[in-house]
Amino acid sequence: MKRSHQTLIALAAVLTGIAYAGDDEKDGWITLFDGTNLKGWHVSAETGHSRASKNTSGGKWVVEDGEIVGSQDIPGNGGIIITDEQFGDFEVVLEMRNDFGPDSGLFLRSTEDGKAYQAMIDYHADGNLMGIYGEGLGGKPHLRNYNFTDKVTEIVAKKTGDPETPLPVLPESWSHFWRADQWNELRARIVGGDKPTITTWINGVKIMEWTETEARHPAKGGIALQVHGGGDHTKEFVRYRNVRVKKLD
Repeated sequence: MKRSHQTLIALAAVLTGIAYAGDDEKDGWITLFDGTNLKGWHVSAETGHSRASKNTSGGKWVVEDGEIVGSQDIPGNGGIIITDEQFGDFEVVLEMRNDFGPDSGLFLRSTEDGKAYQAMIDYHADGNLMGIYGEGLGGKPHLRNYNFTDKVTEIVAKKTGDPETPLPVLPESWSHFWRADQWNELRARIVGGDKPTITTWINGVKIMEWTETEARHPAKGGIALQVHGGGDHTKEFVRYRNVRVKKLD
């Protein structure tokens, strides 16, 4: 029964698509990216991912075909694009269609130098999506419940961190649940001051929920997208669209 239930969860998410009922302006959702320009965002080169440029540039971020497209600007040099506005308690949702290879992330309450609670978008071999990581916070927390193999269509269960979180999707169902090379929805919520609870979803299925136990980071910050430094990923791209936020405080 358990295996059948997990499979049904995955298939239901696929069949219902990535839309949420009530996700519009009248329900409090604010568009952060309108598909035409990067108004309300700025690039920060202050993170450690921009060392290759000696922190003079923060990767390449452009608007193409209604999408935010990011990449390294020179080999090894990444960075973040961050909202001008800061947020406290909020839920953020976006759609992604990244190349399988570059390392990215959705930063919650980010500082200009990239310290944040990160909903991981480690879309590469041995990476994962929507695990929770303390970016610039000593790697604490580091929570995940699966890893990619060397193929985007395959995952293996891997419980990492405390408390361990069960994987809600059967590994053998992943290729049906995750639509490779198509748009998929990622969502994260952070609430609760300087000891927040963070929850993440993929295509409507909850992946993680974790509560901080000590005050280690400001209770307000920007929402940021990352291109990781290191290697040469100048010809690989991250792509995001339909970025929206709902303030909860």
